[in-house]
Amino acid sequence: MTSESSTGHRGRDRQQDGEVGLRHLLESNRESLDEAKTTQLPVTQPGQQPQWVGDSTPTAPLRRPSRGPGTAATGGSAGGGGYHAQASNAGQPSNAMWATDAAQQSHPTQAMNAGQPSSAAWAADAGQDSHPTQVMNTGQSSNAMWATDAGQQSHPTQAMNAGQQPSNPAWANDGGWQNHPTQVTNAGHESNVARAATDGHPTEAVYTTGAEPVAENRRRWENARRSRPRPEPADSGQWWRKPAIRRAGIAAGALIAVGGLGYAVDAVLSSGDVPRGVVVAGIDIGGMDVDEADAKLHTTLDSRAGQQLPLQIGDVRAELTPSAAGLAVDWEGTWDRIGGQPINPFARLVSFFGTREVPVASTVDDAALDRQLTALRVHDRPTVEGTIQFQNGKPVAVPPVLGRVLDTPAARNELIDNWVEGGTLELPVVPAPLTVRPESVERALHEIAEPAVRDDVVFAGKDGDARLTPEQIATVLSFAPDGQGGLAANYDLNAATAILAPQLAKSEVEPKDATFAVSGGAPQVVPAVVGEKINWPKTLEQLSTLLAASQQRSAPAVYEKIEPKLTTEAAQGLRIVEQMGTFTTSGFSGPSGVNIRTVAQKVNGAVVRPGETFSLNDFTGPRGTAEGYVESGIIDHGRPSTAVGGGISQFATTLYNAAYFAGLEDAGHTEHSYYISRYPAAREATVFDGAIDLKFRNNTQSGVYIETFATGSEITVRLWGTKTVDVESITGDKTKPTEPNTITLPKGKDCIASEGAPGFTISDTRVIKDRKTGREVSRATRTVKYDPIPVVKCE
Repeated sequence: MTSESSTGHRGRDRQQDGEVGLRHLLESNRESLDEAKTTQLPVTQPGQQPQWVGDSTPTAPLRRPSRGPGTAATGGSAGGGGYHAQASNAGQPSNAMWATDAAQQSHPTQAMNAGQPSSAAWAADAGQDSHPTQVMNTGQSSNAMWATDAGQQSHPTQAMNAGQQPSNPAWANDGGWQNHPTQVTNAGHESNVARAATDGHPTEAVYTTGAEPVAENRRRWENARRSRPRPEPADSGQWWRKPAIRRAGIAAGALIAVGGLGYAVDAVLSSGDVPRGVVVAGIDIGGMDVDEADAKLHTTLDSRAGQQLPLQIGDVRAELTPSAAGLAVDWEGTWDRIGGQPINPFARLVSFFGTREVPVASTVDDAALDRQLTALRVHDRPTVEGTIQFQNGKPVAVPPVLGRVLDTPAARNELIDNWVEGGTLELPVVPAPLTVRPESVERALHEIAEPAVRDDVVFAGKDGDARLTPEQIATVLSFAPDGQGGLAANYDLNAATAILAPQLAKSEVEPKDATFAVSGGAPQVVPAVVGEKINWPKTLEQLSTLLAASQQRSAPAVYEKIEPKLTTEAAQGLRIVEQMGTFTTSGFSGPSGVNIRTVAQKVNGAVVRPGETFSLNDFTGPRGTAEGYVESGIIDHGRPSTAVGGGISQFATTLYNAAYFAGLEDAGHTEHSYYISRYPAAREATVFDGAIDLKFRNNTQSGVYIETFATGSEITVRLWGTKTVDVESITGDKTKPTEPNTITLPKGKDCIASEGAPGFTISDTRVIKDRKTGREVSRATRTVKYDPIPVVKCE
């Protein structure tokens, strides 16, 4: 426990100011110090008399003074050898001095301070040999001195204060094992309090009076303060010599040495290993031998490239094979990321307590990955744009439903970085673009849709009206994004025409081409008819205006004249005046007759202008049940069979021969594979819908009119125009006969028995001569090879 007098507090408050002028005051106050007769601490060895420092005249041994004003000094010793410590204070301001010795041999210590301002001095000795130290204070103000020795043997300590000014408190505490005399001397003027507390250790306090008046010293002190700059506080000792600092330094050095040794040992032992704590794609390889770690990674990761990788795209699950996407492990790049053993000691230490995730480096086939990403776009869910729908003829606004699409760049990075992890990979998606703003939907509802179905829309025709009801308008009107964030109205004109046209059909006149009719053995021109029909596209141009109107919602239908393709004048100019060629075949009945009569009726009245080519398939179009054709017999791969339109080949043969004898140019025909006895050999033709056609070209200067007529078993085709040539057919003999094969089929609908017929080769020569001169114009021979008709047995 320590305590201070009030003067001690004031002295300490002035201590800093006192230290500023210490050096100047020591010089100017030397004479006062001589007069003060300051008693000094003796410096002795065991068994010797005290030696005084700072005054040539020794004084009597210190004695215990009576209690009164003065200075208190404290000295403590618990050392192991002889220790003598002396402290003298004869100054004015507060001064504090410490002398500490923890050695084992003789260490005389003396401390002296002769300054005026507050001064603090420490003397510390921790050596083993003699260490004399002297600290002296001859100032004026409060001075506090501590002398502490932690030894084990006799440690006399003397503290003296010969100042003039305020109180100087000092404490002497002794907790040692042997005798520790302590003497305190104070030669001040004002109150000095001395306390000595020992356990069986005598303590003495001596009070003397200084030789210089207080006023004189105060004057010198004030002069020193005004004339000298305030210096920085002087160091009172070497901090690194303090025992606590030295012990801390030794401990730090030992710790560094141990750490360095541990670092070296760990560096040697871990050489050639993967750094501790390394985890690659969930595989812990930290601390393993590099070769073993590489083998472990190869075993696990190589197989993942060929396995299906589960993907999550929004709420859709999909799969992808990394190898098919061009993804594989880049082993060199991966090991570069793993790296070697760390050099940083801190990194090595941290590796004992944690892990380091190392991402796998990948090689990428960009083209293959792009193909896989494109294929994954099938899972995109586009935005359902806001629109207007009609429910029972009433318009209703439909709000948009946002979609989502694959974020291709981010998905690409996600696959490259994490495909090797093996778990389900969630690919990033982004909202699908929204084209129509919600407010645009509301505007279209109120400004377009609702007015459109307010009432009927009427189109006035020549013989009546056609109208669209609100319910019908709802089927015609629709909405689509306009590309600018709004909705545009679309009108289905075909749907509107389909509703309106039948209502005004009676007011229209269909156009008719001029044609020919044979009367009295000669063709006559049947005049053409000019049509008058409603131009519905032009009529419906007014529809949007009518739908937006609130009252006047009607408009006239727009009629226009339609000229026939073959006018009367054009027909008269074709010079169709006489028969050019004719041919008749027979022998059909039943379904074949139906088909023959149907196609003959379709072709009857056809006109082929000069230079045009007639195609039977193109002119008749499809020949199915919708057009009136029925199933009948055909020849399929040499065997009798049935098909819709069977028997038309007989009409084709009849037409071919009529054109043959009219001298028209053959533009393409195909004979049957098997000879049919009712047709002329090498001068017949077959057709098949969409595959095999019959064509001829009008190579005359006049038009050709085709006339057909049929009975129950015959079909005749006549060609009318202007005859300029005569045609002769020369048929050769049958050669190269071939015998038929026999085919046995199961009995049933698909088996039609046949006796078969031999095959052969035959030719036909057409000779064309000028009708007027008889000159041969051309001669052409065509050779045909017929296959044998197989014998079919049904068993």
